[in-house]
This record gives sequence, structure tokens and C-alpha cells, in this order.
Amino acid sequence: MDFITNFPLFSIVLSLFSGALCFTLRGHGRAAKIYTVCVESVLIALNLCVLIYTLKTGTSFTYTMGEFPAPWGNEIRAGVLEAFLAVSFVGILLCSVLAGYRFVRIDMDAEKINLYYALINLLTAALMALIWTNDIFTGYVFLEIMTLTSCGILIVREIGRTTLAAVRYMIMNLLGSGLFLLGVVLLYDLTGHLLMVPMQEAIRELSVDTKVIPVLTMSVVILTIGLSIKSGLFPFHFWMPDTYGWATPTSASILSSLVSKAYIFLLIKIYYRAVGFWVIEQMPIQGVLMVLGICGIVIGSFQAIRANTINSMVAFSSAAQIGYIYMGIGLGGEAGYTAAIFHMLAHAVTKSLLFLTTPRLAAVSGESLIFKRLQGSGLRDRMAGVAFLISSFSMIGIPIFAGFSSKIQFGLAAVSTRSDGIVISVMLALALSSALNAVYFIRTIIRIYSTRDGAETEEDTGRSRDLSFVGPMLALTLGNLFLGLFSWIAVGWIQTGLSMFS
Repeated sequence: MDFITNFPLFSIVLSLFSGALCFTLRGHGRAAKIYTVCVESVLIALNLCVLIYTLKTGTSFTYTMGEFPAPWGNEIRAGVLEAFLAVSFVGILLCSVLAGYRFVRIDMDAEKINLYYALINLLTAALMALIWTNDIFTGYVFLEIMTLTSCGILIVREIGRTTLAAVRYMIMNLLGSGLFLLGVVLLYDLTGHLLMVPMQEAIRELSVDTKVIPVLTMSVVILTIGLSIKSGLFPFHFWMPDTYGWATPTSASILSSLVSKAYIFLLIKIYYRAVGFWVIEQMPIQGVLMVLGICGIVIGSFQAIRANTINSMVAFSSAAQIGYIYMGIGLGGEAGYTAAIFHMLAHAVTKSLLFLTTPRLAAVSGESLIFKRLQGSGLRDRMAGVAFLISSFSMIGIPIFAGFSSKIQFGLAAVSTRSDGIVISVMLALALSSALNAVYFIRTIIRIYSTRDGAETEEDTGRSRDLSFVGPMLALTLGNLFLGLFSWIAVGWIQTGLSMFS
């Protein structure tokens, strides 16, 4: 059984080699797509073994690379939370690759499809590394790899809007990366460590001196701003509509559902494992993040209402959902972080459904994303209509879906703070955001299921029997329902994983 402790490293190395191998494959992208699907399936199996192993042993484990101990070596650390997220994220990525293949062939030249899947595999390697790493500088290295590959899968669709979006995305992400690196350098200068656990031990000793606290706070603030920019926290969310709205569906799903969540999970690991939760509570960071999170929820929702295309609406909705996650981090405590991580999962499975569905609704509406031209599109492509309906209900917070359970977790986290002001603020934010979500999602549902007078909308031409789309949609829907109906299982795994962090 101890051989399983090698699996996290295997998942990173396999993805890195797969990225290089995809360049050599033939078949105008078909072979690269099949190979990528096989690799992602293997990764799911490896990560699932790690999840079962950590649940069975009840402890996390550390894999020391090169047999060099701390503070010189590099480490991978795996627990229930990391394994659960790894399984979930790779599963969502696999669904995105399968469901979006039709548009990959349409949106890019055939000779570039191999490059596209090579970038997907390299992005997967970065995703796995950010989940498993126990070294803050290794986190920075793979942060940069993820930034470059994310920009690559965005710009590979060669239209003017994606080029502009890619340039804007790169500028903002490089700014965020630079600030993150500056924060890492300051923490290293203070502690002399890059491994997270030894860094926390050094910070615990240094924090006894009150003169160190301002410098430590500045380091953590700079690092936090960097990751906030990269993940799209308000007011740094303005790049989202073009980035998510004009990318090919697979890219939009991966960028919104997974890439932004990987940045936030790295931040949570740094707070919990590298700096120390009790030190973070002494800083004003949590209160600021909660305020910015609530602002993001409200303003992102209003911007989604004002959007005149369905892709912009879904993109601004992502900005609002990122606000939820940061609100949970701002609430602090085990309950706040549990709510934030649970919403990361709920948003990932839901948003991937939306981004994979909207282009199919546009495809049966004259390739138009404008709302008035989408009328009846849910009847012309029934599977896409049903998937959009389910994901919309989840975003609004209808019971049995993941979004409802997520909002329950935020409510419980607010109550656990025992602060009347925080409870009122969070409850009002949840109520207002649910109402605003209902405004723009129900309006869209009515539009795609209503018919024009005298218009024929019942043609389906076999789209609802497209197994490459139906299978992933069913898998993502089941994931959504699992989080909605059996939320206590996911919450239990998250809490168990958090207890293994320190």
C-alpha cells in the first residue's frame, strides 16, 4: 500500500511528459485528444487511490524528493483534501476536454490541435503540482507554468477578441505573479525556509517579537494581492468577460472552473500551512477579504444583469462566485474555510456546465450569443437546454443542487463567528445575490425555452444524442447533485483534510 505514496509525483511527471508527447502524435489532433483523455483517466485513478489511502489511514503523508530532508529538499504532501480536490479537478478537466472537442475542431486550425492538447497536459501538470506541493517556491514555479499555458489555450482561437483577451490576461497575471514572488522573497528573508511547515515554525517563533508583525503582515498582504489579481477578486475582475467569454468552450471551462480555483487553493495552503492560521487572525487581511468578497458578489451580479450576450453574463457571474470564496476565507475559522473550499467545488462543476453549454445554444441560433437571438435554442438543442437549466438552478441556490448546499455552508460559517454584524452582512449578501442570480438566469431560461410566434423550434438534428457531449454533461450533473444531496460527505472530507494541513 505504501507504493501509493508515489502517486502524487507520478501524476505531475506523467502530465509533463504527456505535454511533450502530444507534439509528436499524428492525425490532426484526434490522436492527441484520445491520448489526453486516456492520461486524464489514469490521473483520476491515481488520485482516487490516494484519496482512499488517506481516508483509510486517517493521516496525510509527505513524499521527500531526492531523499533530501527539510530545509534543503523539496516535498509533496498529500491528505484527504488534496486528494479530493485532485480527483474532482481532473474529472472536470476530462469532461471539458470531451464535451468541447467539437468546438476545438471548429475554432482552430487542424495543425494546431496537437499544440492545444500539449498545453492542456502541461496545465494539468501545473494543476497537480499546486495541489500537492509543500514548497512555496515550487508553487510559484508552477504558478507561472499555469499562467503561460492558460494564455496559450486562450489565444489558440485566433480571432481579434481572444488576442486582446490573452494580452490583457497575460499582463494581469504577470502582475499578480510578480507580487506573489515578492511576497515569497520577503517570507524567505524572514524565515530562511521555503518548505511550508518549517516556515510556519519559524514564523511562530518570530511572531513573539511585535516588531516583526508589520513586516510579516506586509509580506502576506503582497502575496495575497498577487493571487487575488490572478483569481479575479473584485476589483481585479475586469479581464474576465473577454477571457472566459471568447475562448473556445473547453478553454473557458478550464480557466473558470479550475485555474482560478488552483490559485485560491494555493493561497489557502499558505495561510493554513506556511504562515499559520493563528497568525493570520492577528492581521486585518480576513476582514478586507470578506468586504471585497461581498462587493464582488453584488457588483458581479449587477454586471451580469446588464450583459447583452450570454457569454458575458456567465463570465460576470464567475466574478460574483469568486467573491463567495473570498468571503468564506474572510470569515475564517474551520467553518469559513470549509465553506470556501466547498464552494470552489460547487462552482467548478456548475460553471463548467454553463461554459460548455452556451456555445451549443448559440450554434443553433445562427452562431449568435445575443439574448434575443437565443429564443427557443433550448428546444433546438434539448440536452444543452437541460444542462443550462440545471446549472442555472444551482447558481440561484435551488434545493438539491450544489449551490444551495454551498450557501448553507456560508450561513453556518457566519453564525460560527458569533458576531451579529458579520451574520447580518453575510445573510444579506446571500439573499441579495440569490435574488440577482434569479433575475438574470431565469430571464435567460425563459428566453431559451420560449418560441417566437409562428417559428419552428422543435428540430434537434441528433444533437441531444451526441454522446461526446451527453456523457460529460451527465457526469457534471451527477457531481452537482452529489454536492447538493450528499453535501455532508464532501464537507466531512474537507474538514478532515483541513485537520491534516498543519
